[in-house]
Amino acid sequence: MIDQIKNQTARSDVHGGLAVSLPAWAYTSDELIDIEYENLILPSWQFVCHISEVAKPGDYATLDLKRDSILVMRGKDKVLRAFMNVCRHRAAKLLDGSGHCKARVTCPYHGWSYDLNGELKGVPAEKTFPGIEKEQLGLKPVEMEILAGMVFTRVVPGGPSLRESFGDMADVIAGYNLEEMVPGGPVWIDSWNCNWKIAVDNNLENYHVPIGHPGLNRMLDSDLTGVINQHGVAYSKSVLKGIPSANRAERMYQHLAKDALRDLPADVRKTWTFFSMAPNIGLDIYPDSFDIFQILPMGGETCVMRYPIYVRPAKDQGASRELKAMQYLNARINRQVGAEDRELCERVQLGMGSHGYEPGPLSNYEHAVVDFHDRIRAACPVVNEVRAPAAGTLRRRNDALRETSRSAA
Repeated sequence: MIDQIKNQTARSDVHGGLAVSLPAWAYTSDELIDIEYENLILPSWQFVCHISEVAKPGDYATLDLKRDSILVMRGKDKVLRAFMNVCRHRAAKLLDGSGHCKARVTCPYHGWSYDLNGELKGVPAEKTFPGIEKEQLGLKPVEMEILAGMVFTRVVPGGPSLRESFGDMADVIAGYNLEEMVPGGPVWIDSWNCNWKIAVDNNLENYHVPIGHPGLNRMLDSDLTGVINQHGVAYSKSVLKGIPSANRAERMYQHLAKDALRDLPADVRKTWTFFSMAPNIGLDIYPDSFDIFQILPMGGETCVMRYPIYVRPAKDQGASRELKAMQYLNARINRQVGAEDRELCERVQLGMGSHGYEPGPLSNYEHAVVDFHDRIRAACPVVNEVRAPAAGTLRRRNDALRETSRSAA
C-alpha cells in the first residue's frame, strides 16, 4: 500500500512550470513566527515522550513549546493523561523535564496541589477563597494519542487522529517494535541560528544527501524521492551498501548489521527508515534504535532542536555487546550528520538575507517540501505576498486574507 501513495505535486507558484520556495522574508520574520505557532504548531501532534518514561503511577514528562508547556502523567489508576503544565491559580509552571511524583503535583509558587489525575486537592488558606469550587479547577486536559509507544499531544484539538495521519505507514512502523525500546540518554536540546522552516525543509528531502552528507552517501543507498500521504506524513528508505565504507565507524556498523539482531527480518537489519510528519516532526528508525527530530519555532532566525534517542534493549547477554557497539557507532555517525545539517541550515539562513536572492525552482525530489510550503500558505496566506507587509501589519493582513479565503470557499 505504501508504494501506491502518490507524490503530491500541487504547486502554489511556478518557475518555468516548477514549484518555488516561500519568499525569503517568510524565513526571517518574527511576526510571522507567532502566526505559524498558533496556526500550525498548536493544532498539530507534538511528541512528548516514550511510554517507557511514564510507565509507573506518578511518572511524568513535559514538553515546552514556544509559549506553552505540556505535562503527561500516569495516574494512580495507571491511566496516562495529558494536561497543560500550568497552575490554575496564577499560571506558574508546575513541573520541568521528567521524573516522578509520589502522590501530588504541588505548585512551587503558592502550594496549590493536584492529584495524579489532575484534580485540585489542596489550596493553602482555603478559607480565604470563599465559595471556591475545587472540582472546577483541575488541570486543563490536552488531547493525547500513543503510536508504537510514542506519546503525542495536541493543544488545539480537531483534525485527523495520529493513527489516521500516518495511515498505512503506521503498519510499517509497527514492524520495528518501537514500544519495546528505552531512552538512550537525556533528551538533546539545542538552538540553531535558522528559521524553523529552513530546518524542516532540510529534513523533508534527500536531494541534499549525496553532497551534504558524504558519510551517509558512503554507507547507504538512499531513496531520493520517497512518498507522502494526504496528511503530510512522508516516508523513505535507505539501505546499507554491500560495498564497505572507507570510514572505519561506518564500515564497522555495516559489518555488525549483517549478524546482530537476528530476531529482526534480514531486510530490516540493513535498512534505515525515515518518516516525517507535518509540520515539524522527523522520525528516524534504525535496526538498533530510533530518534525523533522535533523542530520548534522560536524567532524569525532561530529555532530549537529537540532530539530524543531510544535504543533497542538486548534480549540476551550474547547479543548485548554487538548491539551496544551498533548503537555507539550509530550515535557517532548521526552526530556528524546533525552537525552537517546545522551548518547547511545556517548557511541557508545567511543566504535568505541576501538582496540578490529570489526563490528558485524545486526538484521533483523535493515534493514533500512543496507539500509543506502549501500547508504554510494555507494556514498563513500572508506568505503569498512577494514582499513582507509593513511592520506591525502582518497579523491584520493575514487575518484579512484568511477571511477572504473562507468567504470564497
